[in-house]
Amino acid sequence: MDTITLNNGVTLPALGLGVYQSAPEETAAAVATALELGYRHIDTAAAYFNEKEVGEGLRRAALPRDEVFVETKVFPSDFGFEQTLHAFEKSTAKLGVEYLDLFILHQPVPDRFERTIGAYQALEKLLADGRVRAIGVSNFTRRHLDLLLAEAGVVPAVNQIELHPYFQQPDVQAAGAERGILTQAWSPIGGITFYPGPWREDRRNVMQDPVIGEIAQKHAKSPAQVMLRWGIQHGRSVIPKSTNPERIAQNLNVFDFTLDDADMERIDALDTGMRTGPDPDEPRGDFYDRPIPEA
Repeated sequence: MDTITLNNGVTLPALGLGVYQSAPEETAAAVATALELGYRHIDTAAAYFNEKEVGEGLRRAALPRDEVFVETKVFPSDFGFEQTLHAFEKSTAKLGVEYLDLFILHQPVPDRFERTIGAYQALEKLLADGRVRAIGVSNFTRRHLDLLLAEAGVVPAVNQIELHPYFQQPDVQAAGAERGILTQAWSPIGGITFYPGPWREDRRNVMQDPVIGEIAQKHAKSPAQVMLRWGIQHGRSVIPKSTNPERIAQNLNVFDFTLDDADMERIDALDTGMRTGPDPDEPRGDFYDRPIPEA
């Protein structure tokens, strides 16, 4: 497993298991299986409503706490300084851990950014108090980062964004690189192509792209493995989601081959510039106001 060093010196495994849209009844088994296979990074979120099951998976695997990098996200309904401090308590209780390795804001919510700032200030306090090892954001654009850093005292360690061959967000990646912020890819194999909602009616399945298929055949790997390898070779953190034990194992098996420069350039050229998930600048009041249960 390759590791990446964050801007505060903390290291995280380059590849982790994501659990977005993992049914609660499947999540504990998926997490335990992943950890048994060699994963050491689990990414979840309060709004996935499966933190308790992630915690159960951690307990089943019975690994020492300091061997597993645990990451979760604060949902906008818990933004604000005191609310976010309480969100930390809710998440750690559900996960069954005393500290988090990475705690991030789930969305920028620019139409009520003062609450976003309050939430981030709470993350800064948790970091200063040693209750989290690193803090970050998710779905922030360059503009959102500029607004945050005008108020923040700590540069985020991570910005988790939609990123796959069809949507590469070069400006957001550059904005992070300029500040030492790691880009972490959600939907690194394009699964967001099937994101529910009206954001893209002409979605294309990245897994079926002929260029990726040719490169996969060349290396005797799957399209998913090629896309994960592409992200890792670009220095990103990738968090593919699966509850299928065979696919969980396959997604981890990406450290025994290397894409050459021509492979990388061909995949880079697939960018359409069109997101297939929600636009973080669009107001989503009712959705962002969904309460996160206490337990």
